[in-house]
Amino acid sequence: MNYTIVFFTHSGAIKFEKKMIKMNISCLLQPVPRKLSSSCGICARINYDGSITDLIESEIESIYKDISKNQYERMYDSHSA
Repeated sequence: MNYTIVFFTHSGAIKFEKKMIKMNISCLLQPVPRKLSSSCGICARINYDGSITDLIESEIESIYKDISKNQYERMYDSHSA
């Protein structure tokens, strides 16, 4: 599944990217889509078939499952956790 992961800070996004590289998961950092909000303006796009609970870190604001172009389903929100 494709996910868009939104972070609180740029450094959190960079740390997450390094973690994905170590896990051999392709990760693309890019600006957050306008439809989604973010404190830092950067997100990670990944393709991941495991449990998203394995991805959650303190720097992650939200995780969205990509449904289609500009369609997202929120799977995790740190404010609700």
